[in-house]
Amino acid sequence: MTTESAIPTDAGATLLPIARAAISRALGHPQEAAQDALWLQAPGACFVTLTQHGALRGCIGTLEAHRTLRQDVRANAVSAALRDPRFAPLTFAELPHTQIEVSVLSAPQELRFQSEAHALSQLQPGVDGVVFEFQQRRSTFLPQVWEQLPTAVQFMAQLKRKAGLPENFWAEGVQLQRYTVRKWQETGSS
Repeated sequence: MTTESAIPTDAGATLLPIARAAISRALGHPQEAAQDALWLQAPGACFVTLTQHGALRGCIGTLEAHRTLRQDVRANAVSAALRDPRFAPLTFAELPHTQIEVSVLSAPQELRFQSEAHALSQLQPGVDGVVFEFQQRRSTFLPQVWEQLPTAVQFMAQLKRKAGLPENFWAEGVQLQRYTVRKWQETGSS
């Protein structure tokens, strides 16, 4: 997996154009972006988030690295634009008014806990992304979601809802993982 130190601090200057070009190409308007940086060839996991006027327009990602970071950014950008089931597919006319954010994930780490309260006490608001799993149900929130859900109780309740469970659900067998992200966001329309 791409290590945090292997990705340069100005990686957004490479990652964001790759994501935008992949979406543009998928919409029938080929666009090129530099994709030759060596760190793009290492395995990596990312989420690509699309917003319009500050509102979510699509978000798709990968929790664990299974392809190169370059491939993951391209695939997740296209999926966020065209395959997020919460939204109609993005149109080319919308693309100039759509901001892109790329979040590169660290490897998920298992969280060990004896109770929900113990688990909640270990979460770092604004820092941790969390994966919630129970049997066949799974959900995740990126660390950015803490901006809307600032307490661990709110964060976990909505994470359970996202997994299709009641907010007050807790049972033996719940598994949690946490991860961090490095993110880059476009500052305006392209």
